[in-house]
Amino acid sequence: MNKNILKFLLVILVGVILWFVPVPNGLDVKAWHLASIFIATVLGLILSPFPLGAMAIFSMTTVVALDLIPIKSALKGFGDTTIWMIACAFFISRGFIKTGFGRRVGYLFISKLGNSSLGLSYGLVMTDLIFAPAMPSTSARCGGIITPLFLSISNAYDSTPEKGTQNKIGAFLVQCIFQCNAITCAMFLTSMAGNPMIAKFVENMGYTISWTDWAKAAIVPGLLSLLVIPYVLYKFYPPELKHTPEMKAIAKEKLKEMGKMTTKEWIVLGVFSYLVIFWVLGSFLKIDATFTAFVGLCILLLTHALEWNDVISEKEAWHTIIWFAILMTLASQLNTLGFIPWFGNYVAESVKGLPWLPMLFILLLVYYYVHYLMASAIAHISAMYVIFVSISIAAGAPPMLAILLFAFFSNLNMSITHYSSGPAPILFGCGYIPLAKWWKIGFFMSLVILAIWLLVGTAWWKAIGLF
Repeated sequence: MNKNILKFLLVILVGVILWFVPVPNGLDVKAWHLASIFIATVLGLILSPFPLGAMAIFSMTTVVALDLIPIKSALKGFGDTTIWMIACAFFISRGFIKTGFGRRVGYLFISKLGNSSLGLSYGLVMTDLIFAPAMPSTSARCGGIITPLFLSISNAYDSTPEKGTQNKIGAFLVQCIFQCNAITCAMFLTSMAGNPMIAKFVENMGYTISWTDWAKAAIVPGLLSLLVIPYVLYKFYPPELKHTPEMKAIAKEKLKEMGKMTTKEWIVLGVFSYLVIFWVLGSFLKIDATFTAFVGLCILLLTHALEWNDVISEKEAWHTIIWFAILMTLASQLNTLGFIPWFGNYVAESVKGLPWLPMLFILLLVYYYVHYLMASAIAHISAMYVIFVSISIAAGAPPMLAILLFAFFSNLNMSITHYSSGPAPILFGCGYIPLAKWWKIGFFMSLVILAIWLLVGTAWWKAIGLF
């Protein structure tokens, strides 16, 4: 029998077993039945017998068929403003790639920092950082902008797996990109598709995270990580080629070939600047973040920097809309039916009397390393975010501190394996680093990342009043 069919049957079996488990005291029958389907859905996201969007549709159809949610309520999630903000960001990010503006920025950094392999790594990392606030698709950032730049550098120095010369510079650069991409994802609410989902979970719990709240809390440990990681890799996994003065000249030549910035590139730059400014100031100016995103998309369409065909062909955005809307509907209904408050009270009783700080740190470590079992950040967030945050708050942790730390760690743990995130298979598939070494580097760098975020980060979060 097909392996995916077996996985799907296992998902159904788990859902059926949970459905018939006696309902816990204090919980409504409907809430328990919906929770059983939600848990089975998350298992489906982890095992992936079908694509994530298909699993979400199966789940929605099931809860409607079993009369747990009316069809009109099940479809309400598609009108959620956060979902459309992230979709617009996906569409807008296509403009960075289509117009060549992303490559231009990359070559610009390389032309300034390209005297050494370490400088080149910082150039690539800075390119990722620049686009992260407005590009929630990590696969688009890595696959459409960063990876082509990295490959062009490696090929310029004849550093390829086919010739056995990957250690000249390519292997070093690919890990710098991979490790730092997890950091840029953690730094902004709009830099990874799962982050807005976290914001919706938090909203269902009765709290709010703004774009500014997220960026402010992440900025210091984030920038320090981006500064430290390439240097640490340079020392412990050094490239054979240290000096690369030719690369500055090559980058300048590439910029010369591209010519002056086109009108469409200027438009993309203007829209990018507008988005970042109004996402930062939106909470102060009372301007909705989704409205800001739609205005940016309208400008690109009106000026033909993007065509409508670009929008409808952006598969990842439409895929995100489907699974995001359905999972948010299920999670919201779980809260409405009382499952999440019941679970929070249950956990509160379980951890009563335990000190919150060591409890929080232990839970963060568990949350981080359990990602070895996950092939999707979305599945990880769906399965564990609310649970771990609830436990932490119940143990006495300041709510916003727990909310933001688990949000950051939902991204930071994407740098440990070759399947842990969208960019992972893209970069690993380039063939520059063997599997065993990839995992070894991932674990080693996890210790560096945890040290920065738990030590320096804690001091910063104390300074800004999170606890």
